[in-house]
Amino acid sequence: MKKFQNSVAVITGAASGFGREFAIVGARLGMKLVLADVQQDALNTTAAELQAQGADVLAMTCDVRKAEQVEALAKAAMARFGAVHLLFNNAGVGAGGLIWESSQADWEWVLGVNLWGVIHGVRVFTPLMLECAKHDPNYEGHIVNTASMAGLLNPPTMGVYNVSKHAVVSLSETLYHDLDLIGAPIGASVLCPYFVQTGISQSHKHRPDDVRDDAAPTASQRASQVTLEKAVSSGKVSAAEVAERTFDAISNNTFYIYSHPAALGNVQKRMEDIITGSNPADPYEAAPHVREKLQAGIKGAA
Repeated sequence: MKKFQNSVAVITGAASGFGREFAIVGARLGMKLVLADVQQDALNTTAAELQAQGADVLAMTCDVRKAEQVEALAKAAMARFGAVHLLFNNAGVGAGGLIWESSQADWEWVLGVNLWGVIHGVRVFTPLMLECAKHDPNYEGHIVNTASMAGLLNPPTMGVYNVSKHAVVSLSETLYHDLDLIGAPIGASVLCPYFVQTGISQSHKHRPDDVRDDAAPTASQRASQVTLEKAVSSGKVSAAEVAERTFDAISNNTFYIYSHPAALGNVQKRMEDIITGSNPADPYEAAPHVREKLQAGIKGAA
């Protein structure tokens, strides 16, 4: 996808983090924006700031776990702008702890946003974008699904999150092949960021009541939360930088997008373990202090 001026971008999780930065770049490139999020106040703020800069913006609250809300988002986008060219299935949340300590509500919340949100986005918007292409011989489209390096690695105490993001990588690779199979003028990418300051470590503050878990967090869940907050807050790559790299990838039809390419050494080691049948290597082998802090926290020593 080379043409951004006057094209329409739909962005979920648009009120903060990567979504907000995608919107900022899109506005700078002259795109019309459909912004969706569950955080109404933050969404309104982002929309108002972009409108003040001259961007044409439609902002809607949307819980991507809910099929009917994603369908309503698509209908509103078409009613307002008549087409969709660029889709960011970006909304995401995080949860940690030993995998057997995750409650059913934890699984439903994280998989609902991280995986079902992408499923609904692909299911609803891809046919719509293909239909748009039928009526425009110059149509160019692209879909970006936000996964994570946790979609390529399996760090301990991140089980629910790991599962959701691995599924997004698989879904995205299949989407890429399916679009290519039919010769669609629509590209696909998967974004796999490492530790970037996006606010995801505080996503529990916006957890909906229907998947709320009022049980006291376990020691492993507390230790995982502390570790995540520290890792995210110390991240050297900004969400704005990742957004720029993402738009470059869209323009160049690059599928895999990374915030920290140096972390791919761990992915290579995991692939080698799979091929050779070796037991999984420690994802924190190069950072033993992280493993030690997690163990200390779980044992109550931290």
